[in-house]
Amino acid sequence: MLCSLKRLGNMLGVKRSDFLIRPFLKRNNFRAFYQIISTIIPIISIWLIVYQMVNHSFSILIKGLLLIPIICLLTLFSSRTFSLMHDCGHNSLFTKRKLNRFFGFLLGLVNGIPQKSWSIDHAFHHRNNGNWEVYKGPIDVLSLEDYNSLSKREQIFYKVSRNWIMLFPGGFYYLVLKPRLGLIIIIFNFTKDIFKETFIKIKNREFSEFLAINARVKPPFSDYGDNFSELFELIINNVVVIIGWIFMCKWLGLVFFLLFYSLVSTLSAAILICVFFVQHNYKNAYAKNTKNWDIIDGAILGSSNLNIPAWLNWFLADISFHSIHHLSERIPNYNLKACHKANIHLLHQAKFLKLSDFPNCFKYIIWDNKNEELIQIS
Repeated sequence: MLCSLKRLGNMLGVKRSDFLIRPFLKRNNFRAFYQIISTIIPIISIWLIVYQMVNHSFSILIKGLLLIPIICLLTLFSSRTFSLMHDCGHNSLFTKRKLNRFFGFLLGLVNGIPQKSWSIDHAFHHRNNGNWEVYKGPIDVLSLEDYNSLSKREQIFYKVSRNWIMLFPGGFYYLVLKPRLGLIIIIFNFTKDIFKETFIKIKNREFSEFLAINARVKPPFSDYGDNFSELFELIINNVVVIIGWIFMCKWLGLVFFLLFYSLVSTLSAAILICVFFVQHNYKNAYAKNTKNWDIIDGAILGSSNLNIPAWLNWFLADISFHSIHHLSERIPNYNLKACHKANIHLLHQAKFLKLSDFPNCFKYIIWDNKNEELIQIS
């Protein structure tokens, strides 16, 4: 990391030490607990209201109309739980790592996603932001050369699969299906591998080698099943989440809960994926090769800041101040805005987006590796 910070060729002409960061690194357990409580209690309350509505003798039309604002609220609070889980993954919400780990795990249960595996994968993004030769973004952006090598049919599929409308099926897959499929594939691969080997081969192997997770149970997802700790959390997460689904199905009714939960999860994940996307894919985004990449430029020029309503920013736990977040991910969300303001004079080259700018960002889905820029598909 220190070596990266000293890279030559910094476009901004500033160093990390030029930014006022240290005063904003202080974490506060009281504020962290308050954020957790002020998020989880409303979620529980909303589900209790939903239960009352389902069992009330309203007409289907009235119930449908009443459920619309409830769906919106629950979607936003679900997005906030994910944002707080994200902070726990950076060890920035609470003062102690164990508290961040514990509450990150619990928030992962609320979202149905294993927090540790997710945070490890997310940390890779932070270490390489702006280096598009290494990190391809949330939608696996192709280089111009790779795109041109595709057939016409494959190019059409690439365009469609990266269209903004895919936020919705992609969101459903990301939160509802992917963690479950990850475990199923791990179990399948592990079982298949075991049956392939004879008892003699197993006996002659080293115990640690026999249980090597990377070699035996690696699923086709970069963020699940890399080691025993991640695998254990993946199993626990799936067991608790599925038990919770069964309980909710009995409580609210099978069809209603599955439809309602799927809709909320889809919308919540779509918001999060959208925000993540527009904060890194936009016109003139920093998009270097490894040899020309600088971590400070990647943080400031490779991360957009969002000019969004204050109420929406609250639900996203201030992640809209993204350049500062990438400059130092240890700054707790409740200090990000103040840190952003304290360093605004150094952020004049950073990108600032309004909600109306979001649709245009989804056009930048090709990395021109020769000119080192994100471009639109012709």
